[in-house]
Amino acid sequence: MIVVLKQNSDKGHVERLMQHFTEMGLRINYSEGEHTTILGLMGDTTQIDERDILAYDVVERVQRVSEPFKAVNRKFHPEDTVLSVAGRKIGAGYFNVMAGPCSVESEAQIVEVAESVKKAGASFLRGGAFKPRTSPYSFQGLEAEGLKLLLEAKRQTGLPIVTEIMSEKHLDLFADVDIIQLGARNMQNFMLLKELGRSNKPILLKRGLSATMEEFLMAAEYIFAGGNTNVILCERGIRTFETMIRNNLDISAVPLVKMFSHLPVIVDPSHAAGRRDMVQPLSRAAIAAGADGLIIEAHNDPKCALCDGAQSLDLPQFDAVMADIKRRAAFEGREMQ
Repeated sequence: MIVVLKQNSDKGHVERLMQHFTEMGLRINYSEGEHTTILGLMGDTTQIDERDILAYDVVERVQRVSEPFKAVNRKFHPEDTVLSVAGRKIGAGYFNVMAGPCSVESEAQIVEVAESVKKAGASFLRGGAFKPRTSPYSFQGLEAEGLKLLLEAKRQTGLPIVTEIMSEKHLDLFADVDIIQLGARNMQNFMLLKELGRSNKPILLKRGLSATMEEFLMAAEYIFAGGNTNVILCERGIRTFETMIRNNLDISAVPLVKMFSHLPVIVDPSHAAGRRDMVQPLSRAAIAAGADGLIIEAHNDPKCALCDGAQSLDLPQFDAVMADIKRRAAFEGREMQ
């Protein structure tokens, strides 16, 4: 349920109304925009008689929300959320590119890639330390050592880092990570979602391979329910019957998310198709659809990569794609971070 307040309402009266809701055992999401202030009520609102709420002189109208996701719902928070991470703004007209290798392989590799993508204009370094792989015999990442190498690349280049977490047991290892990525396979790992909800770290939440949009937003709701409102959504392609590409990029997810949620959404064109020659056209489509950023795989030697070399751009290719991204983002009125 949402309660829309009248403009210039007396703060004391609003506080009394909020106290009333708190005493009823409800949680309140307070959202103050330029023209509208909304109280989003979460909990058992079936006990509320809308006529009783309308009797308060600060209330303009009351509206029940039918969608199961509440805190991430645009009805609760009409204006786009803008996150501030390591001096970069994410969402609402700001555009970020997160770039780097699928997996961290050595200090020399990750530092070289970090220096190159930073020079090209990337605002974050992405790299996998813990790698979820379909086969137990595939390279699983350098794990804790990989995190140390990512932090060393951050120290040398100044680029904030984005990397994936696999287990709530590893949270302490991610203390200095700027954005924690939750991969597609873990989108509905509810114990991990709850633990990330108790943290204060920005979370990059990837859509599951076959997740509906409601399931995707409900996963974000889990993180919000724990108290962490620093969530970025990532569309990375969904599994279909097509076999010529790895996944199908659901470009409709970008405007659909923005219709129903206030959260930033970025697109992963590398995982979407699994082919480096598709990264540039899919990036163009993402920008045109209104995405707030991209996460792109770039490697200094893709043919020798230990993970996902086929979808990784080499560094000159990344430079060219990045130049195209900058032009198109500027044309769409986005501010590169």
